[in-house]
Amino acid sequence: MPLMERTSFHNKFDLSGKTALITGGGRGIGLQIALTLQQAGADIILTDTDGIRVMEAADQFPVKPQVYQLDVTDSKAVRDLAGRIALCPDILVNNAGVSRAAPTNHTTDEDWRMVLSVNLDGVFYCSRTFGSLMAGRGSGTIVNISSMCGEIVTRQQSVVTAYNASKAGVNMVTKTLACEWARSGVRVNAVAPGFVQSEMTGKYPDEVINAWSDQTPMGRLGQPDEVASAVHFLASDASSYITGTVLLVDGGYTCW
Repeated sequence: MPLMERTSFHNKFDLSGKTALITGGGRGIGLQIALTLQQAGADIILTDTDGIRVMEAADQFPVKPQVYQLDVTDSKAVRDLAGRIALCPDILVNNAGVSRAAPTNHTTDEDWRMVLSVNLDGVFYCSRTFGSLMAGRGSGTIVNISSMCGEIVTRQQSVVTAYNASKAGVNMVTKTLACEWARSGVRVNAVAPGFVQSEMTGKYPDEVINAWSDQTPMGRLGQPDEVASAVHFLASDASSYITGTVLLVDGGYTCW
């Protein structure tokens, strides 16, 4: 088989003519993912549980996206959104997520339920609604934002039982849906970031941040755009034979 033309290869990363729906897109990694996918040519549907925040985030885009307030823990709200946008997105990025750091014996029922509800139920509800539409159409790509904490327990952040459990669940939802929908033309993958500079990690003291950097082979935290680049790859035709993968973006942390 002859080598692919360079221009043809580059075209695989082009998302022109495609629509991408991103949850939790009002700030941080989710916002950077949306900006990156728009730069690659996609039309953006931006959602966040905070309606004001998502409206303000929309002002950062060269081409203003559609914006909606969405609570991913509300399955009816997810179904209603599908009716409101009146189209099936080509790309779904399940990014909405939260964390509560506390020893297990200090983790309340409410904290446990809230973390699992946002991080795992939300991924399932959005995937069930939009992934089913994709499968019916015969094409689509879902990228779930997981975490390296879905596979390991980190040293400086071990008191997040609910978060770790939720991300492990995201990994298995990813693999299960990938198998279920593979022959329907829908690919389902996940990106699993390590420690990334964000509002969530910014809540930790400097000594913890420094320890994370020291424990990472690359010697630093990741940047939101580095996670977004991985999402772009999995959302594009450049990854057309990849499904059910959990792509670690962790600076080598899980290699130790």
